[in-house]
Amino acid sequence: MQKLAGAACLLLAAGAVSATGDQQAGRTKSESCLGCHGIPNYNNVYPTYHVPKLAGQHADYIIAALKAYRDGQRQHPTMSTQAKSLSDQDMVDIGTFWENIGK
Repeated sequence: MQKLAGAACLLLAAGAVSATGDQQAGRTKSESCLGCHGIPNYNNVYPTYHVPKLAGQHADYIIAALKAYRDGQRQHPTMSTQAKSLSDQDMVDIGTFWENIGK
């Protein structure tokens, strides 16, 4: 239930974001993301958990999630570290890339 509430909060926060990013720039900025999120059915080794697939995910959701990791509202050591180095425009570009990948 807590995960569902967290997802609902992210979706509400995403509504305030408008993704008009550069898909090619997003691909370049997503190089480090592809190692985990670009592998179908990937599970991290330690601690073991399923890595979510991002291809086709709504850009606004990805942007809101990255901002939550950057701002400490969402906790994950790797994601928080990655997100801290991203500007708001980087996040928009990344979200645009992932939303449109495979289209």
